[in-house]
Amino acid sequence: MASQEPHDLNCLTISELEQHAAARMNKQTRDYYNEGADSGSTLLENSQAYAKYRIRPRVLRDISSIDTSVPLFGARNSIPLGVAPTAMQCLAHPDGEMATARACRKAGIVMGLSSFATTTLEDVAEASGDNPRILQLYLFEEREHSRKLIQRAKKAGYKAVFLTVDTPVLGRRNMEIRNGFKLPKPYKIANFTEDSDSAAAKTVMEGTPSTTSDQKEKKSSSTSNNNSSRTHTPPKGPISFHTHAPNPTLNWSTDIAWLKQQCHPEMQVWIKGIATAEDALLAIQHRLDGLVVSNHGGRQLNGAIATLDALREIVAVAKGKMPVHVDGGIRHGTDIFKALALGADFVWVGRPVLWGLAYRGQEGVELCLRLLGNEFLRCMGLAGTVRVGDISKDYLVKVDKGGFVSRL
Repeated sequence: MASQEPHDLNCLTISELEQHAAARMNKQTRDYYNEGADSGSTLLENSQAYAKYRIRPRVLRDISSIDTSVPLFGARNSIPLGVAPTAMQCLAHPDGEMATARACRKAGIVMGLSSFATTTLEDVAEASGDNPRILQLYLFEEREHSRKLIQRAKKAGYKAVFLTVDTPVLGRRNMEIRNGFKLPKPYKIANFTEDSDSAAAKTVMEGTPSTTSDQKEKKSSSTSNNNSSRTHTPPKGPISFHTHAPNPTLNWSTDIAWLKQQCHPEMQVWIKGIATAEDALLAIQHRLDGLVVSNHGGRQLNGAIATLDALREIVAVAKGKMPVHVDGGIRHGTDIFKALALGADFVWVGRPVLWGLAYRGQEGVELCLRLLGNEFLRCMGLAGTVRVGDISKDYLVKVDKGGFVSRL
């Protein structure tokens, strides 16, 4: 994915892209996109985990022809990286998901679309052309809503559904609560306008944690002094993120089989939010098509293991049996290389794409993907690799707290 386009001298790194985006987003949007759960320790550790590893470069190898591409969903992805599904992209730029789709198409990079996008899945499909795209799915307790969304995705040519499984309840995001976050007019959660009244569709965050979860807790405590005993009530009324995305009833025994029945054979079914070898084995047992090692960008369980740290035990049980992807904390091309060396087949990035979108719309997303792609290409060459398949743990050492390195 080597690009001959001129440098943006104002933005040569993902870190600089983040700074430019911060200056362009209002506080509500900036906090919503960038915040992690509670103290944000898992959010931070997702990125810090990559610093535990160093690359062992090999030399005197012919690297005059480097192929960074990988096969994915019946196409060649230009680099082993995809754009992760992130909600409500019109907050970052008026063109939102359409700009991201066009940038992905131009770069030859798969796009993930959030169920809670501000653009319909059909419009994103049209903007994507033949470029592969996947739909991130929250499986609602009222399955008919999800069934209709899946059927639409099939018709629009989506290659896979990525079921988010790490939101049985929502993590606590303090700035989101403090800001009283709501989706501003004229934006709406486009994929559920038929299932919601107009007001709810436009203010998907109508039930923010401070007004939904806390109210439920108060109601429960008013009927019982035992705070550990609460009765779950399925969500009713118009679809909103805070009422419908969390699903405490989701389970292996019933929901996975139903989802596969709805999606196959047109769309693959992947599971997003795996963090342990035990759950990876269950994913294999249930014959899912792939898994994504993820902790929701550090936005759910604060104190959870960083995704790169979780990757090794999952690869140990799943490699060769199921594709293993990983997201969270990737900010450099060398991060992509390290994740692949630890056994990941592919990586996904979320926040950097949003920063690019806020910076310059489609051009900013293209810049983000170009920066990461060029860094990865250069890293491959300097490490002495010419194909993605060449990258292995032999190219890494781990650094301990004392600064000593050890082979993997």
